[in-house]
Order: sequence, then C-alpha cells, then structure tokens
Amino acid sequence: MLKKTLTALTAAAAMSAGVAMADRPGADWISIEQALSSAKQAGFTQIHKIEADDAGYWEGEGTKQDNRLYEFRVDGKSGKVIREQLDD
Repeated sequence: MLKKTLTALTAAAAMSAGVAMADRPGADWISIEQALSSAKQAGFTQIHKIEADDAGYWEGEGTKQDNRLYEFRVDGKSGKVIREQLDD
C-alpha cells in the first residue's frame, strides 16, 4: 500500500512539474508587448488571448476589421507574424 501511494505521489509531482515548465517564452524571445504590437501591425484590432508556445512562438486569438476570430502565431525571436487563419 505504501509503495502504491509513493508511486502515485511521484507521478503527480512529475506531472505538476511538467505543467509548470511548459509554455514559457525563451530567454531570447521578444516580449509579449512586442508580440502584441506585431499582431496589431498585421491588422488585428482586438487581441483576445496570447500565450507562449514551447514550439518557439507566441500563439493568440484576435479579431480583424471583419470582426471574425483568427488564430495567429508570432515568431518568438523575429517578431514576425508567421501564421494567421480563421478560427473555426
């Protein structure tokens, strides 16, 4: 019984550590403010969400003048909008 409890606690600790480490901007990334500015320069009028993705980019959702919801990605290092598509 003690062995099962310790195994469960170890697994829970590992999972929570993984969540804490995931999705953080890299040390050499542009700031979130710069990513927001890049998205606005690309035509986004409202940004509803933006977060770091461990694949190397800021990922967000926002609307343009057509009031449709788009997903977008901003390269974490260059600050260029590298993807935008309608959110279905």
